[in-house]
Amino acid sequence: MADNYLKNMLGKNEHIIFVTRQHWLILLDQILAKSVLALGLAVLVTLIWRIWLPQSPLVPLAYFLLILPLVGLLWNVIIWTSRQYIVTDWRVIQISGVFSKEVTDSSLEKVNDVKLEQSFLGRLLDYGDLEILTASELGVNRFTYVGQPIRLKTAMLNAKEKLEHGQAGLGHRSEVDIAGPIEQLDNLRGQGLLTEEEFQQQKAQVLAKL
Repeated sequence: MADNYLKNMLGKNEHIIFVTRQHWLILLDQILAKSVLALGLAVLVTLIWRIWLPQSPLVPLAYFLLILPLVGLLWNVIIWTSRQYIVTDWRVIQISGVFSKEVTDSSLEKVNDVKLEQSFLGRLLDYGDLEILTASELGVNRFTYVGQPIRLKTAMLNAKEKLEHGQAGLGHRSEVDIAGPIEQLDNLRGQGLLTEEEFQQQKAQVLAKL
């Protein structure tokens, strides 16, 4: 579902370069919390049943309360799966939410700097925090506990460099495309095959095609 949502967001010629999520430690922390809650409920129900209400046939039904932590755990997994950090050849995208989506874009053209913070444990387990400094109104986009942060940063900077070089190359080709036809028109004018007025008219037509 999340992948389909992402694909629908992409532009016509936009391509995904790298995708990651928050580190699995975030999910593990939530799993442990739900497991402790489920264990505590199981112990409490057992004590009530065995010690205080051993004859009550309704007390064992309380074990159904264990479903609540399991449902909560499943929901945490869905939320973790739905949160994605994506680098395309145009932008950096952060997607979160299951039914209601929140999407934050940072155009690679406006990315000024990327700051990476990794603790010693983060280096061992490959997670960290990223701050993307942009020239947009948002200013700073912060990604916390991101898995594979170095690969994310590298993919972002490589895509930005490629985009900038592509635009520079496009500008260079445009200058060559302009100079050729205008030089030919100038030669025709020098040979007397074009009047000054005709030269200016055709020159204007060449510039208008840009």
